[in-house]
Amino acid sequence: QVQLVESGGGLVQAGGSLRLSCAASGGTFSSYTMGWFRQAPGKEREFVGAITWSGGSTYYADSVKGRFTISRDNAKNTMYLQMNSLKLEDTAVYYCAGKRFPFGEISKGYNYWGQGTQVTVSS
Repeated sequence: QVQLVESGGGLVQAGGSLRLSCAASGGTFSSYTMGWFRQAPGKEREFVGAITWSGGSTYYADSVKGRFTISRDNAKNTMYLQMNSLKLEDTAVYYCAGKRFPFGEISKGYNYWGQGTQVTVSS
């Protein structure tokens, strides 16, 4: 059973930075495409970005491109989301997700989900 646990969320002022972590256990993390998603109050969950199994390729939503960076350390079974220049509209619960098979759209087909971590950006 694959388990994903996010950490690193919190309260930050606009313009600040946060680094989220996603620790995986119970599966072959190094073979999964991994992604970050977020859900703001009253909105649907949206794709933030993803990273391939090797870390060789990353993909980002237009809303975070140039501000967020995804990385992974397969030796530690951990993925990261570095968030810089945070905006009020980045406030959301952030989820990490794992995709067993690297087929189809990068923003879809995720099999495993974490419980989420709250990120709140204040003015």
